[in-house]
Amino acid sequence: MAVGKKTGGRTKGTPNKMTATLKEMILEALDRKGGVAYLVQQAEASPTAFMTLLGKVLPTQIQGDPNNPLLAGLTISFTEPKREA
Repeated sequence: MAVGKKTGGRTKGTPNKMTATLKEMILEALDRKGGVAYLVQQAEASPTAFMTLLGKVLPTQIQGDPNNPLLAGLTISFTEPKREA
């Protein structure tokens, strides 16, 4: 047997069954709570937590189109909701 050679187990790229099951459960719960409308409500109520979630679901690598490059210095702003007295 070669040293460092993988034998057995899942093939490369096959998701962990528990991870897939958990993801399905989370998506079902989101659907039951109202889907997009619920996420919007959560973004307004707790923008920090929502931005953390957003950071986890966005791709970790962004590939640009060489004919349409990404703009450096692009600014995205987020305003706090107005609170009634």
